[in-house]
Amino acid sequence: MLSEKVRKEKYMKKRLVIILIILLLLLLLLYISTKLIFNKGNYSITLDRNLYFERGLVVYDDPSDKTYRAEINLQGPTSFRNISESWLPSNLDDNDGGEHNGTNYLAYTFFVENTGSLIADYWSEFVLYDIVRNVDEALRIKLIYNGEATTYAKAKNNGNAENGTTPFQSDDLVFRRHVANFKPGSIDKYTLIIWIEGNDPDCLDDLIGGSFKFYMDLNSEFIDE
Repeated sequence: MLSEKVRKEKYMKKRLVIILIILLLLLLLLYISTKLIFNKGNYSITLDRNLYFERGLVVYDDPSDKTYRAEINLQGPTSFRNISESWLPSNLDDNDGGEHNGTNYLAYTFFVENTGSLIADYWSEFVLYDIVRNVDEALRIKLIYNGEATTYAKAKNNGNAENGTTPFQSDDLVFRRHVANFKPGSIDKYTLIIWIEGNDPDCLDDLIGGSFKFYMDLNSEFIDE
């Protein structure tokens, strides 16, 4: 009887070990899958695959390489200290594409081209997320679209726009734009410039240590979240 009891205990221990190993493997698989799905990095540009497969639109930051990519990840500067818009170079839109960051600002140029044979239209939207220490209160996002510049900022507490800016459309949605009648062979040029505006009244010591992430989506249709 004693040996039978010992045998059963050993069997149960082995079974428990096997179950624990299986659970650990499942958790590891879940972790890897989650990382693959959500690890976009801090900043990314994504293209709706329908825009490519149905209309032939491509997004690229190197005019010599127009291969289809669903996503472009940006590095950006390692840190942002507050600066003034007047400190930014005036020629940030005069480049051939890619990242051209400076001290304490992000600058990135990319292109959307209709390589297909049909007229298309698309929506672009810029979204902030994972905001830490309310750093978005003093954030500035300048979009230069085909040479036309618009600077976006979070509205003041009274709802009015910060001087020389267009307010965010919501807390996390900076802008949403519709491009219509995008003909075959057409190319849209985008330059994004992002910095912390030192002249913003909300640029206080409380923001030190803050961070943010963003993604810019190019969609085949309007998406109301």
